[in-house]
Amino acid sequence: MPSFAVILVEPKYPGNVGAAARAALNFDVRELIVVAPSFSLETDACRTMAVHAQSVIDDARVVDTFTDAADMVDYLAGTSAIETSSDRKHLRRALSLPLFADKIASVEGRVGIAFGREDYGLLNDEIRRCDALIHIPTADTYPSMNLSHAVAVTLYAVLAERGTSPVTRKADHAEKERLYEQFDRLLEATGYPEHKKDKTSVMFRRIIGRAMLSKWEYHTLMGVLKRARR
Repeated sequence: MPSFAVILVEPKYPGNVGAAARAALNFDVRELIVVAPSFSLETDACRTMAVHAQSVIDDARVVDTFTDAADMVDYLAGTSAIETSSDRKHLRRALSLPLFADKIASVEGRVGIAFGREDYGLLNDEIRRCDALIHIPTADTYPSMNLSHAVAVTLYAVLAERGTSPVTRKADHAEKERLYEQFDRLLEATGYPEHKKDKTSVMFRRIIGRAMLSKWEYHTLMGVLKRARR
């Protein structure tokens, strides 16, 4: 089973961070990364809502940018209340939470799950950096969940799969980034249409994110891409 980190991106309300820390500790997730909060985590509202999860707040890492947070994990999943079922729109094509939970159970390393701003979630550029996008199925009439509730539901679904899948060595963050870079070079080398490059690059990232490559699969695919580019 991988280790998990909860990533909160530019949270607006101290109480939500405290409640999210409490939800994380309920599922024995102790790593909290907070991107560019507008307040100190020492704020009373944050501490009060954390209740007995003070240690999660104490050990939380505050970083300046989403990229900083992404570089701290081996696999990054974003969450979104907005999704698309279109095969042509790769950016917001999400995995269902049960499917993600089933696949991630066999991964090694640190998995970051990013939760966006309370008012408008993750930006497109941030979603583009993610290996996968997760969608929690909610009512169409009111799809957006409270931040701490989303953390709790996601971690419950993910950790319910604990110990049910065999562990295989998975490609880590740096390896996947090299794979994406090699794919982009292949697009360049083959004269792929400029106006299609960005969408195709995102599509490839999503495919690899869903596949959750093993080390062996990573090295094999890298070899294929390098040979094709030459």
